[in-house]
Amino acid sequence: MSIAINNKENLDVQKIISSKKQSLWIAMGSMVMFFGGLLSALIIEKADINNWQAFVLPNSFTYSTIIIVFSSLLFLFYKKRLKQNKSVFWLLFSIFICGIGFTFLQMQGWQYLLNQDIKFVGPKWNKGGGFLYVLTLMHMLHLFGGMIAILVTMFKAKRNLYCMKNYLGLELASTYWHFLTILWLVLFFFLKSYMTG
Repeated sequence: MSIAINNKENLDVQKIISSKKQSLWIAMGSMVMFFGGLLSALIIEKADINNWQAFVLPNSFTYSTIIIVFSSLLFLFYKKRLKQNKSVFWLLFSIFICGIGFTFLQMQGWQYLLNQDIKFVGPKWNKGGGFLYVLTLMHMLHLFGGMIAILVTMFKAKRNLYCMKNYLGLELASTYWHFLTILWLVLFFFLKSYMTG
């Protein structure tokens, strides 16, 4: 009887885990379609060369790219630490700090563009600058969601709630963070090679 109950409980847990993973992948799929729509609109609008101003991306965008890639690489080590029965708190803390650094550098990049008279609105507005602000701001808003997830996992890690038998929160946060990194790389190289030319 107890074996049957345990099997049922295990099946219920597996269903919950599966549903949470599926929900995350559906959400990320929606984000891909959203950003894909923005990039498609950008390609079409660039045909109007009378209102398109080419510009060079600020160096801070390059530095922020290095930081987010580094933070994504850090996330690869959480399972190794769990296998060694070590806390992942400081690993998550380092990733969170990288997220703050990425945000700071993005804002520095916006300030640089504003100083170059590349405006989001107003008489000096142009389509190129407008799309750049929208794309980078939308990515940053999604990044904030990732940082909230990391904060939650940090608090749980501080209480030693993660182990090799229970690390779903870490897995979901890691998957989403890797997704945000790949998404930013696509946006960055697209902006660098296409939008500024």
